[in-house]
Amino acid sequence: MKLLVYGAGVCGSLFAAHMHEAGHDVSLLARGERLAALRRHGVRLAEEDSPAVRQVPVPVVERPEGGYDLITVFVRAHQADAVLESLAGVPGDVLSMLNWAGGPEALSARIGHKRLLLGFPTTGGTMDGDVVRYRRTNVLTRRVATPIGEPDGRTTPRLERIVETFRTAGINARAEPRMDAWLRTHAASAVPLEQAAYAAGGPEALADDPDAVRGMLHIMRHNLASMETPPVPRAFAALRALPQGPLVAVLRRFLRSPTAVHSGLNNASPSTAAELECLAEQLRARTGAR
Repeated sequence: MKLLVYGAGVCGSLFAAHMHEAGHDVSLLARGERLAALRRHGVRLAEEDSPAVRQVPVPVVERPEGGYDLITVFVRAHQADAVLESLAGVPGDVLSMLNWAGGPEALSARIGHKRLLLGFPTTGGTMDGDVVRYRRTNVLTRRVATPIGEPDGRTTPRLERIVETFRTAGINARAEPRMDAWLRTHAASAVPLEQAAYAAGGPEALADDPDAVRGMLHIMRHNLASMETPPVPRAFAALRALPQGPLVAVLRRFLRSPTAVHSGLNNASPSTAAELECLAEQLRARTGAR
């Protein structure tokens, strides 16, 4: 498969490295200092705080070159319009791996509805200079599959082909027929979490403030109740149904865990704030969420 990975942050870099090591024809699109670093060293990966860094020589480009079997887009939500418009004339199906609550129509309007697929990366980590420090896998994270779906929920030959290709590259992927609802459910719960962590100065600082965690949970519950469809996956319904006390305890324990610490919850960059505001506006526009 000939692939273009648009976006060389944590998730895009990890995905490109996996696909390159699996033998696919992959190009990783980057700009500025990130492009220069990738040209010098390739994708540099380390597991959490490990001193061991490995280098994967993924080819990098500054702009699309020719056509592709699949273009995967790993950028911030507020960057989506410009990125997709730049891909309008580049042949190939487009898999949006965005944190997105604005519906598929807003995405397909830029590139054509026949080209679009929806997905979400379940990997995570942080950037340490030019090193991607990714989360250590465990029994729980191995069971969490990367969801991919057609905007209309159909199971198509191209969807089956993409899922199988990802699986053979070691990426735990699965077809998700309700991908739009999945993305909105994720945003309804993740936006309050990330905004609260951003305001507190990180997940561990948020865990030390139970009142802030309770306020965050209240907004999550409001957002999920405002959705016009049931949460996807259904397990998110527990955020609405379980008593507040045990949920606050679970959330505080999660915020202190390595999974939370080695994630975007520790990213206090302006781009994080811009994406969160974009997602919050999408939620308000579609459901009246906060």
